[in-house]
Amino acid sequence: MTGQGRPNILLITCHDLGRFLGTYGIATVRTPALDALAADGVHFTRAFCTAPQCSPSRASLFTGRYPHSNGVLGLTHAEFSWDLGPHERHLGQILREAGYTTALMGVHHESRGGSPAAVAARCGMDTVILGGRGEDVSDAALAWLGDVARGDRPFYLQLGYHEPHRVRAMAREESGYMGFIGDSIAPDDARGVTIPPYLADTVGAREELAELQGAVRALDAAVGRVLAGLRDLDLEGGAIVLFTTDHGVALPRAKCSLYDPGLETALLLRYPARGWRGGRVIDALTSSVDLCPTLLEAVGLPVSARMQGRSLLAALDGAPFAPRGAIFGEMTYHDYYDPRRCIRTERHKLIVNFSAAPAFMDPSQSWRRRSVTVVPPDPALAYHPLLELYDLADDPYEWRNLADEPTVAEVRRDLLARLHRWMADTDDPLLIGAVTPPLHHRALEALVGER
Repeated sequence: MTGQGRPNILLITCHDLGRFLGTYGIATVRTPALDALAADGVHFTRAFCTAPQCSPSRASLFTGRYPHSNGVLGLTHAEFSWDLGPHERHLGQILREAGYTTALMGVHHESRGGSPAAVAARCGMDTVILGGRGEDVSDAALAWLGDVARGDRPFYLQLGYHEPHRVRAMAREESGYMGFIGDSIAPDDARGVTIPPYLADTVGAREELAELQGAVRALDAAVGRVLAGLRDLDLEGGAIVLFTTDHGVALPRAKCSLYDPGLETALLLRYPARGWRGGRVIDALTSSVDLCPTLLEAVGLPVSARMQGRSLLAALDGAPFAPRGAIFGEMTYHDYYDPRRCIRTERHKLIVNFSAAPAFMDPSQSWRRRSVTVVPPDPALAYHPLLELYDLADDPYEWRNLADEPTVAEVRRDLLARLHRWMADTDDPLLIGAVTPPLHHRALEALVGER
């Protein structure tokens, strides 16, 4: 504890990890630091994000509100230009106003980009250091922690690691392909590779998964350095450590899809002073929209009624709690307009598709993909149906669409009603009509301005 008796907070995110860690059963990836955090903390086995894409999922994490409610319905960088609404409150803003020293280092992708000063002003940060490889982010974090440890205010440190996001390899200059390792990370197949069941086991997939494993190993090493530094500074016992990722791995039919591999996330927490330790496992359905209210309640701050998530504090404290009956996911824009909404219960997943786009949006960022899916057999000829309904107990990888089966007609009606109610309660703009992106409005301004 420091300052006003409130705990420090170290919130660590990374790109595109899903649950690709040893502690989640991936035996071929080497992640000793994060596996140790899980063994010493609390491990959520069924955590999901609100959107299977970078900016919208992060916006939910840091506001406690769904993407279509907080304004980030697509990517925030470049000409995509989505942004948090003017009345949206970032976790950093709330904590800074409560007396926390705040810092953001590495990836910032939850509001419209800009200079470090602009990001600091929008997100409530005293210090902002953007970008960098994992080792650079950890260097900056350790230096900052060394300084703030001598202060008398609690701190909130938000670390964003780029790894294991895909990155261009300039030295290899491999035409048409963007892999996971760039020029600074080595592939890792020392223990073999794990090919997800939704991908075909091909030479290309094995090469690509070795790259992914190398990038995850590099991430783990970078995070491990910061966790060790926290311990060396004698800050570990009184600090909430939260590690998570934005969404599923950047492989076909995972990232950018509403299937479980796109929505699944790692979620590990540790707070020894409150008993969040010992390798306890929580199997309840949780959503990333729940994390902001959880942290605020844990440090004794009020949770705004505008927040749409549910605090997990009781679960973390080992007290009785009412688990979620369902989580909700969404996509509106990423590379292109592909609006979808879903509800996932313990047993079923219902997806409603609002456009006849390709069966899944490819997150490979490559003209020439190495990994290909098992289902559908030819994604070049497959497009969204109106509805998708899956029985997750019998079909965990969502291969057999039961939406038109008479045997599940009652399940379909129930899930459609619950999904519609959620969309109405959260003012989803898709209930009114198509959603136009920021670039559309800028294009109209350019047309008028050129007259």
